Amino acid sequence: MNTGTDSATPNPDSPDGLVTVFRGTRTVCLEFALVLEAKSLSYELVVQDGESALLTHAAIAASAREELERYAAERAVRREEPVAREPLPHAAAGAIGYAGILLSSAYCAGANLFGADWLAAGAVDAAPEAKRQWWRAFTALTLHLDQAHLFSNLLFGIVAGVLCSRLLGAGIAWLSILCAGAAANLLELWIAPVEHRSVGASTAVFAALGLLTGYAWRQRLTSRERWIYRWTPLLAGVSLLAFLGAGNEHVDVLGHLLGFAVGVLIGWLYARAGLPRSRSTAVQIIAGGAALTLIIAVWALALRT
Repeated sequence: MNTGTDSATPNPDSPDGLVTVFRGTRTVCLEFALVLEAKSLSYELVVQDGESALLTHAAIAASAREELERYAAERAVRREEPVAREPLPHAAAGAIGYAGILLSSAYCAGANLFGADWLAAGAVDAAPEAKRQWWRAFTALTLHLDQAHLFSNLLFGIVAGVLCSRLLGAGIAWLSILCAGAAANLLELWIAPVEHRSVGASTAVFAALGLLTGYAWRQRLTSRERWIYRWTPLLAGVSLLAFLGAGNEHVDVLGHLLGFAVGVLIGWLYARAGLPRSRSTAVQIIAGGAALTLIIAVWALALRT
């Protein structure tokens, strides 16, 4: 592949004294001609010594070569292709743990266990005195107002959590989902009006969706496909957010949006860092244990307070 001659003097073999700026096969010349068209640089495609060539006027030859050389350099860059990984095991164990926590919390709240009002103690509450109780960002993820709310979050949470678990491992996935959902709740505490109160695992569910979206999006961005292919994961994730995350006045749309955004950021960073780096079961057990311990600890704080 040749991007041109060394000077801008007219080539005597070229028609009308035009300058050769690129030589190659006809297919490649047609591809590089699109670059000149995009920059509104006039050219002619001819055959010279058995090769196709792009010719331009001497006045614009330097600009044409510069554009073609820049495109050739970008074209030659070997981008990192997404590596297909075998799904990690034990995704079902994480889903069982998630269901167990939500069902246990529902029972405790319904029975007012320990004589406490679990909803009042654990809900996200933007009132000034409650804003300082950071643990509400975690406890609110385990509470629900009714059975329909609970079972919808169980269903969608298990699906999203299993997909994250197969990607990252059950322990790391659920610890990441828990922390992403809590981070979104903390942000919501400072953005929402003082009368705002909310509960539900849906913020964490949309954080899981965002994690999957961000991970796939970062992987696709390194591919050499067309831009629509590279951005498809983000477009699909946003579409699901719009379809599932909106609703009536009782739906916490802000929480869903923040959960998704935080999840996208975490997923993007995980893919950028090449996680998971290890398939160690011990790492997954430690991460899963940390998530469970965190849930127990924040509820101990909430009930004692």
